[in-house]
Amino acid sequence: MDSIIENFFNLEIYRQVLPYLLNGLWTTIWLSVIVIPLGAIAGLLLALGQTQSGSRWMRWTVIAYVDFFRAFPPLVLLIFLYFGLPFLGGDVPKLAAVVIAFVLNNASYFCEVFRAGIQAVHKGQMEAARSTGLTRMQALRYVVLPQAVRNVMPDLLGNCIEVVKLTTIASVVGMPELLRAARDTQSLVYNPSPIVLAALLYLVMLWPLTRVLASLEKRRTGMAGH
Repeated sequence: MDSIIENFFNLEIYRQVLPYLLNGLWTTIWLSVIVIPLGAIAGLLLALGQTQSGSRWMRWTVIAYVDFFRAFPPLVLLIFLYFGLPFLGGDVPKLAAVVIAFVLNNASYFCEVFRAGIQAVHKGQMEAARSTGLTRMQALRYVVLPQAVRNVMPDLLGNCIEVVKLTTIASVVGMPELLRAARDTQSLVYNPSPIVLAALLYLVMLWPLTRVLASLEKRRTGMAGH
């Protein structure tokens, strides 16, 4: 037991490395704040293109995009953008590579969530809104989309949580996020306690969101039961 505490829950090492890990946590937070809105906006635009466009070419293009980026590993995508593009004559800055890779990946998941929410709204809602004199875009904005977002709010929040956890792979290109900070300090103290502390910080940050998610899912299940 003493060996486990010494190697994984060493309070003295926690005290030493905490400032470095908090810097990494801040990087994780602001990176998530950038990526999540961009991914959600891109996903919404894709969902609108798939559900509202009269062009079969547009719908199949969106479907192909979503299928590809949901199947393609985000780690490989990030490595290709940052390390591969220079061989093709491009030079992508570290932050740009991370943001582009994450947005391309996350947009596909947000698209599926928004698409399900939009298609769950009865077509009569659009027809009723149009009958009051609203344009199609106004009906989408004021009638359809608010209902769609409300219907899939648990799924949207779940996606956001997954994006925060996804930021850990930014460490492969040297982004000083939380996991990278933990690994760097681990190599200095020769003890895995910083990795455990990083996991605890993730838990503290994400646990309230998971409780909100559980509450939203419970509420949705209760409404469906009625």
